[in-house]
Amino acid sequence: MNVTIVDYKSGNISSVINSFKEVAKNKVNIEVTSDLNKIKSSDKIVLPGQGSFKNCIEALKKINGITDTLNEFVINKKKPVLGICVGLQMFADIGYEETKTEGLGWISGNVSKIDNQNGKYKLPHIGWNQIEIVKNSKIFKDIESKSHMYFVHSYEFIPKDKDVISATIEYSSKIVCSVEKGNIYGTQFHPEKSDKLGLKIIENFLKL
Repeated sequence: MNVTIVDYKSGNISSVINSFKEVAKNKVNIEVTSDLNKIKSSDKIVLPGQGSFKNCIEALKKINGITDTLNEFVINKKKPVLGICVGLQMFADIGYEETKTEGLGWISGNVSKIDNQNGKYKLPHIGWNQIEIVKNSKIFKDIESKSHMYFVHSYEFIPKDKDVISATIEYSSKIVCSVEKGNIYGTQFHPEKSDKLGLKIIENFLKL
């Protein structure tokens, strides 16, 4: 099986790469590339993302033909994709970080700044938080609700269809931290920084 981590120069993704390679243990071929043909021939893709929604979308769109390739892969061929952090946020229709920016539109919704209740809650939200699993998601196999995952974000994904939400956290309000819609999976937290349970989520995705 071939799994591609889409490399579009969105910050340091070395921990994502290392975690996937650690879990794959040479049984799964992990490729890190922006080569369209390699993406097309993959069985699964991972869309990481660090920094702002706007910068990530712009960096992705600088690669000629990549959005069409990703749409073909995810929407038409319905092959599995895992979005991590801003990678998940990019599934949305629109993001409001820095300026209004169109997302990939795979899961209808918006990305908005977390309401920190006039400074009562620190932004970015950094550190460990308990996730509340709200629906059976394949990537949460053998993961219990109330497990701790690692977060770094100031913006949250608000999907229109609440049925896609697979887990939430309590911070300044109830925040979506994981989604599943058919072949589309995303986590706001960083599984690659979430110790053994994070590696288990990566393993679950690779085993889909």
